Amino acid sequence: MLHHISFGVSNIERSAAFYDAAFAPLGYIRVWEDLNPDSGQAVGYGPPDDGDKFTIKLRGKDARCPGLGFHLAFAAPSRNAVALFHEAALAHGGRDNGGPSLRPHYGPNYFAAFIIDPDGYEIEVVCKAPE
Repeated sequence: MLHHISFGVSNIERSAAFYDAAFAPLGYIRVWEDLNPDSGQAVGYGPPDDGDKFTIKLRGKDARCPGLGFHLAFAAPSRNAVALFHEAALAHGGRDNGGPSLRPHYGPNYFAAFIIDPDGYEIEVVCKAPE
């Protein structure tokens, strides 16, 4: 359904370092970047050879998170990738919002972790494969 989504961030270098590290266990990489201060500064992420699915764009002090109830969930290839995402996110400026574990109220194999990125966006990473 969705083609891609973008987050406005207050500091492009900080956010790019955060997402570079947090996305690595999921297999998502920088697929493009424009860090020229004269052209908007943005970084696109996605699977290798598949274009961007998620973009961060510099908005400086005007960056705002959506209100309560909004979060974005990313697919993980394994439960271990969920745990590694959580660990990397916390090591790069994220805040814990629910550690890696089974969430049986969402489904029998729903394994997820939740963090809040450096700008306050709520992020979930989930694997539904049985282990």
